[in-house]
This record gives sequence, structure tokens and C-alpha cells, in this order.
Amino acid sequence: MRILKFLLALLLLPTVFFVCVETGHILWDVLGHIKTVLPFVLGAAAYAGVHYTLYDFSRPYVFMHEMTHALAALLCGCRVKDVSIGKDSGYVKMDKTNTLVVLAPYFVPGYMLVTVFLYIVGDLFTDLTAYRQVFLFLIGFFMSFHFIQTFKTLFEADQPDLKLAGGKVFSVVLIVLANVVVLAVVLKGLFPEQVSLTAAGARVVKGTLRVWQILVNYIVVHARKAL
Repeated sequence: MRILKFLLALLLLPTVFFVCVETGHILWDVLGHIKTVLPFVLGAAAYAGVHYTLYDFSRPYVFMHEMTHALAALLCGCRVKDVSIGKDSGYVKMDKTNTLVVLAPYFVPGYMLVTVFLYIVGDLFTDLTAYRQVFLFLIGFFMSFHFIQTFKTLFEADQPDLKLAGGKVFSVVLIVLANVVVLAVVLKGLFPEQVSLTAAGARVVKGTLRVWQILVNYIVVHARKAL
């Protein structure tokens, strides 16, 4: 199974590349409307500044990391036996697990989703349009929190989750792909007029198919020469 997941990761590499390119274009286009996105950018910068100068929010991250494991487990029909949360680490004991449960905290921006949920619920009772800039600031803050903490977790410590999910290569490829897609979707939700996911998705599919066409043709040609 691990070998199959490794091969799947290799197959996904062209897709990951084109998704990164398209999301980069989306982000660049969005940043071109600086007056509209300024609160979002300031929120992202604020978290980065606080994280690297004052406080790294390790305990809040561990809390959400383990809660995301637990929630994903419940959604997948697993039974959660125990949850432990410390300052720098924690764990969730379950009767069974799968790739989604293991990797969910690495691509689900939990605090951002909580913020969106509270904003939507609050807006049902009172018009929160006047607080949209505050909302954008918080979304930028918690997206920055998610990406910085995820990067830190992946590269500053040996994560057993990655091995459990199917190996480091497979896990990292999926995490990168999922996070870039999440960023594109968030930008679409926040700034729908500046983002076209349909066009970007079409270019991803076209680029991926083109790469594999070239690779298959290359393999076929050299296989024929070998024969």
C-alpha cells in the first residue's frame, strides 16, 4: 500500500505544480486590488509579526490540531477514546484511522473556519456588513496562523502522522496540494469578483494532461527504440 501511495504522489506532481502556479496567479491578481484586500493582507502580516517576535501560539495550535484530528475521526465513523493537549504536543487515541483523519490538521485551517462560522451565524441575527474589514483581517490572521504553524510542524520535527498516512512523500504532496486548493477557495470566497476557479481549474487539467502526454510519448518512443 505504501508503494502505491508513493506512486500516486509521483502521479500528482504535475497537478501540484499547475495548482501552485494557478493559485499564485490568483493571489497576484487579488493583491492587485490592494484597497479591497488590504485588511486580509494586514491580518496575515500581523500574525507573522507576532509569531516571529512575541509569541508562537504553540498551545493554541496543538489544541486545534488535535481537535481537528478528533472531529475528522468522528466524521469518518471512528471512535475517539482519548484526547491529550500539551504546550508543544498532543495526541488523539482512536479505534481506527485513515489518511483523511491523519492529515486533516495539516490542511484544514480550523480557527479560520470557526471565524467564518461565527460571522455567518452572527449575520443571521444582525447585519455585519460594517464589520467586513474586521472579518477580512481575522481571516488573514488565521490563514497566516495555519500556514506558518503547518510549515513549522512539518519541517521542525519528525511527524509520525506523515509515516502513518502512507509515507513522507505521499503526505507532503497531499498536504501541499490540499493547502494550495484551500487558499484558492478561500480567496474565491472572500473576493469572488477577482477570482475564477473554473478557468484556473481548466488550465490545471489541461497542463496536467499535457505533461503526461509528453511523458507517455517519451516512454513509448524510447521503449520502441529499446526493442
